[in-house]
Amino acid sequence: MAIVKPFKAIRPTKDKVAYVASKSYEEYDKNELNSILEYNPFSFLHIINPGFKFHKNISGKERFKLVQNRYLEFLEDAVFEKDETPCFYLYQLSKNSFKSLGLFCATSVTDYNNDIIKKHEDTLEEREVLFSEYLNTVGFNAEPVLMTYKDDDEISNILEIEITKVAVYDFTTTDKVRHKLWKISNIDTIEKLQKLFGDVNALYIADGHHRSASSALLAEMSKEKNTKHGGQEAYNFFMSYLIPESEIKIFEFNRMVKDLNGLSKEAFLIALDTLYRIEKRNDGIYKPEKKHHFSMYLDGEFYSLYLRKKVYEFTDPLSSLDTQILYKTILEPILGIQDLRNDKRIAYGYGKYNLIKMKDHIDEGHFKVGFSLVPICIDEIKAIADAGLVMPPKSTYIEPKLRSGLAIYEI
Repeated sequence: MAIVKPFKAIRPTKDKVAYVASKSYEEYDKNELNSILEYNPFSFLHIINPGFKFHKNISGKERFKLVQNRYLEFLEDAVFEKDETPCFYLYQLSKNSFKSLGLFCATSVTDYNNDIIKKHEDTLEEREVLFSEYLNTVGFNAEPVLMTYKDDDEISNILEIEITKVAVYDFTTTDKVRHKLWKISNIDTIEKLQKLFGDVNALYIADGHHRSASSALLAEMSKEKNTKHGGQEAYNFFMSYLIPESEIKIFEFNRMVKDLNGLSKEAFLIALDTLYRIEKRNDGIYKPEKKHHFSMYLDGEFYSLYLRKKVYEFTDPLSSLDTQILYKTILEPILGIQDLRNDKRIAYGYGKYNLIKMKDHIDEGHFKVGFSLVPICIDEIKAIADAGLVMPPKSTYIEPKLRSGLAIYEI
């Protein structure tokens, strides 16, 4: 049922790919970003940060046009080249024990609208409109939507054969991640993969809800303008990276709140006692290990919170999600956090030393209380998406995180 299409990618030349590929703009701190822009003229960051050339911060539609200009310059200067025939692109990231192997392809807006491509997060209309205007102006998409599908032996067998061939790219970035990319141009192999994905019942968005929603909005607008619309135009598709469920890695976000909503420490603990069995931990940093168990750091001490299931009702997949439980039992009713996305009293953290960082932030007085959860699993994401429900913001931090500029889809 899922439609996947090969496309003619715009790609960096082999000698420059290691310099072009960049992490997401938000992942760089200011000093690192400025250093790359100053000393690496081939970085894709020059395209998405075109104001650097003029030593000026530029935003809005003016920025969109300059992004397009920088992109055209990369083409003119032969930093990029375009493949002559439509291909699939097999891309592998590996670091230490973590490895993911997935497929760059074009996925269908029709599948998105018909819920074959499934969502588990809400999108903001303002961001959808803004990004669709961006895509319409620049004319390309360089950041694929990360999607996952149920492991399939036949698909895996084909991909495993492909990676025995010589890679088009093979380089390691300064964060010690090895990147390899293979081009699948054989027509028979492409058709086999299309047929196998045609038997896949659903694709699940793991990361990129706004990118996919914006692509759907752009397709709708483009269709209205095109009197000869046929359904196969480039705007009817958007670039995605498809990986099997087993290769998705999901991490948790913690929650930190700046105050106790007017409550004393004692009154707050008493309020928690209604729905949780509370135990003070005297064995150092405490990290929960089971669903419906939370770690809380308050006033220099860790506590374990065990949900009293007899007084909390599980009615659907969302109600049994730990981030939803924490919101409905503590953040909203006790701490007064209504809007998880925009309330300035709450912040989120993730990463390798997530719990230690949370403790440090609270000890330094930036926040009053923090909560840590176990990661959500892929089955929970699928259950939420299948039920047409939406997870609370910052429920998952998902890897792999893809590099921008390795494969570009022209609209």
